[in-house]
Amino acid sequence: MKWKLIRFDSYSGQYNMDYDINLAKNCESDSAYLRFYRWEPYCISLGANQKEEELDLRKIKNDKLDFVKRPTGGRAILHAEELTYSVILPTSSGLGSKEVYRNISEGLVKGLILYNEKLLGVELEDEQPDFLNLLGQSSGSLCFASTAKSEVKYKGKKLIGSAQRKLNNALLQHGSVLCGKFHNKLPEYLNISYSEKEALKKELKEKTIELETIIGSKTDYQKLEECLISGLENQMNIKFKY
Repeated sequence: MKWKLIRFDSYSGQYNMDYDINLAKNCESDSAYLRFYRWEPYCISLGANQKEEELDLRKIKNDKLDFVKRPTGGRAILHAEELTYSVILPTSSGLGSKEVYRNISEGLVKGLILYNEKLLGVELEDEQPDFLNLLGQSSGSLCFASTAKSEVKYKGKKLIGSAQRKLNNALLQHGSVLCGKFHNKLPEYLNISYSEKEALKKELKEKTIELETIIGSKTDYQKLEECLISGLENQMNIKFKY
């Protein structure tokens, strides 16, 4: 298997999603990809089954944000101060989706620890939440309001959110490494009451954490990318082709 690396740059939400989808749809049986990217402008992404009516599109436009639909499931995310990754792997690899998910998460954990020793407390979630029940709650629109099995957390708080989907003959997984606090503003852009927005902001602050909060300094995105690459190479026993 040839693993190809695409280093991060900043693009629009639609460009980022189209890029991931095209990689997945054109993935050859002997090739896999790791891609990193950021978002310019900041962008709200909706899960594949969510509706645009959940968003306050006027406020999004007035605040010069963007929005896009993800090909994967899950719920809304405000992509801002984060580093996003995507992995595209042909289904002919023989690896199951759960195995791929956990393997990537463990590689990301190794990379985070390389980035800063204060991240030694990162770990994987062991339990799977009842998502059908969660979707009926007020926080059901927010991806980072709950942690799925094998997602990365720090002291019980979600640090990386990821999602998967099979497209043609490839498995696409992408996820967000929270770096700064801007993602906590997501409830401001939902079509809900003021009191619901305040409650969801409180819930996000209680259930999520960011690298800059843990470490106490601004994120060096290039260093973070390098460390995550090393962690994934170590975990998966591979070498990326630059």
